[in-house]
Amino acid sequence: MPYVNFRVTKEGVTAEQKLALIQGATELLQRVLNKNPATTFVIIDEVETDNWGIGYENVTSLRAQAAAQAQKA
Repeated sequence: MPYVNFRVTKEGVTAEQKLALIQGATELLQRVLNKNPATTFVIIDEVETDNWGIGYENVTSLRAQAAAQAQKA
């Protein structure tokens, strides 16, 4: 009974993209490990960018900094 947990920032991941992750992970486990798709669980957690940190910053701040830099260029 495989369990796969994706965590992504909540930035507009579409239902189609989520379905592609579910199908892709399930297919990979079936192909590589011969796991039964009927007992494969795939969970997608979406995390607010304020709650996801890299280094000393949260992703919200990093995205704002990147946007500011792009406007200067």
